[in-house]
Amino acid sequence: MNTEGKRALAQNAYDKAMQYELAYGCCPQCVLAVVQESVGIVDDNTIKASHGLSGGGGLMAQGACGALTGGLLALSAKFGRDRDKLDKGRCINNFKKNKELVERFRAEFGGITCEELQRQFTGRSYDMWNAEEYKAFDEARGNQCAHATGTVTKWVIEML
Repeated sequence: MNTEGKRALAQNAYDKAMQYELAYGCCPQCVLAVVQESVGIVDDNTIKASHGLSGGGGLMAQGACGALTGGLLALSAKFGRDRDKLDKGRCINNFKKNKELVERFRAEFGGITCEELQRQFTGRSYDMWNAEEYKAFDEARGNQCAHATGTVTKWVIEML
């Protein structure tokens, strides 16, 4: 695929991932579903397995942003170490790609954890297990989580 075609594919992926996040939530699944639809490489079991990574892991906000973890999984689906090669070294190329994504994400969004992003986007963090707090977060964040989801998806398509 030429550069222009890849750029268009990445922009379409951004738009679709943003739409998915706004409509369905669960940012890691949105990233992975759009990568799957755009270029393949991600299987349904990986999308399913990513569900618990949303909201920084278990909706606890302490871990990496779900969109970022979805992107890391997508890159690893392409560049990661195969099961039958566990004893063949670290597959450092995958770590380099993932490091690049994490650094780019931190530079763009001012942090990598869900809690850091909540603070960047709204000025505070929220208890996503409390219905009132989650509603307040959902209203305060606007399209910002969807933008992060779309941005990660776009970057991953560009990196593949």
